Amino acid sequence: MATVGVIFSNIHDENIPELSRHRTMASVPFGGRYRLIDFTLSNMVNAGITTVGVVTKYNYQSLLDHLGSGKDWDLARKDGGIILLPPYSDETDAPYSNRLEALKGITGFLNHRNEDYVVISDCDGIAHIDLAEVIAYHEEKGADITMVYHEEEGPVESGYFMTLSPDENGRLTGLKINPRLKAKSRNNVYINIMVLNREFLINIIQDAVTRGLSSFGRDILSKNVDTLKIYGYNFKGYYAGVDSLQKYYQHSMELLRKDVRDELFGARDIYTKVRDSAPSKYADDACVKNSLISDGCEIEGTVENCILFRGVKIGKGSVVRNSIIMQDSVIGSGVQLDCVITDKNVVIRDRRRLAGCEELPYFIAKGRML
Repeated sequence: MATVGVIFSNIHDENIPELSRHRTMASVPFGGRYRLIDFTLSNMVNAGITTVGVVTKYNYQSLLDHLGSGKDWDLARKDGGIILLPPYSDETDAPYSNRLEALKGITGFLNHRNEDYVVISDCDGIAHIDLAEVIAYHEEKGADITMVYHEEEGPVESGYFMTLSPDENGRLTGLKINPRLKAKSRNNVYINIMVLNREFLINIIQDAVTRGLSSFGRDILSKNVDTLKIYGYNFKGYYAGVDSLQKYYQHSMELLRKDVRDELFGARDIYTKVRDSAPSKYADDACVKNSLISDGCEIEGTVENCILFRGVKIGKGSVVRNSIIMQDSVIGSGVQLDCVITDKNVVIRDRRRLAGCEELPYFIAKGRML
C-alpha cells in the first residue's frame, strides 16, 4: 500500500481571513504550540507515508519556516520527504484558481512517483485519523476514490462543502454541493480528505484538461458518482472543522476538555516544530486555572480558561479569561481580557479592558499595540 501524500496549504484561506492575512491556512497557529498542518502531516506520517507534496500559493513564508527540512516529522530524506510544490503549471505563470488547476499543476510530481495510491488532504480540519485504515478500506473496496466524511448536525457555515449519501456497502449513491440543510438534521459532511489510485488521478486530470473542465467537485465527482466507484469512509472520532473565526475559537476552547485532548493526542503523536524554550515562570501571586500554558511564558496575573502560546507575558494584576494569546504577545499590568484572540507579537498596554463573546471573539491582528 505504498502511498504518496498531497496537502493543499491555501485552499481555505478565505475562511478565516483574520488569521490567514499574512500566512497560509496550513500555518495558522493552534493549541498553544501547533499549526493546522501538523495534524494533517502527522496523520500521514503515522500511516507510513514518507513522501508528501505541499501545494503552496501565497503567503507561505511562515509555512516554510515551520516545516524546515521536515526533520521534526522524520521527513528529512534524500528520497521523498516534504516536497514544496509551486502554484504554477508548466504552461502558465498564473497561480491556480481552483483545486482542479492546482492538481493539473502537480501532474509532473505525480508522474515521477511510483506509489500506488495518493492521499489528498486540506488543512482546515483538526482530527486524529488513522489514514492507514482509510487506505486499507479503499483497497478492500477496489474503489477509484474514497472520500472521508463525518456525521454532523445542522447547517454547515462553510462557503463550499459537500454532503455524501453512501449505500449499505459504503458506495456513494449521491453527492451534493452546498445543499440547504435543516437545523437539526444529521448529514454526512465530506472533510476534505480523499484516497485515489495514483494512475487513476493522473488520468482524470488529463481528461478534465482535454474537455476543458473547471471544477473537481462539480465536473468530476458530482457528475460521475454513478459511473465511478466512489466510496465514503465514515470517520467517527473527534473532528473540528475550521471555517470561521468563531469556529476556530470554539474548537480551541474545546482543547481545555480532557476527553478532547486524549482523543487528539493520546493514541499517536501529533508532531510539530521543536523549539528549545525555557520553562514558564509563575509569580508568587499568579493564579492559573483550566488553561494550556506553553513554554517560555511569564505570568504575574490571573489566567482562567485560556490558551497561551510560547513566550506570552501576563502583567501584574491582569485578569485574562476565555482567551487565546498567541506567541510573544505582552499583556500589561491591570489589564482585563475576556473572549479575546490576539495574533503574534501583540502588545496590550496597562489597564486596558477588552471583551468579546463566544460567538464573536474580539480579535487583535499581528503586531498591533493597544
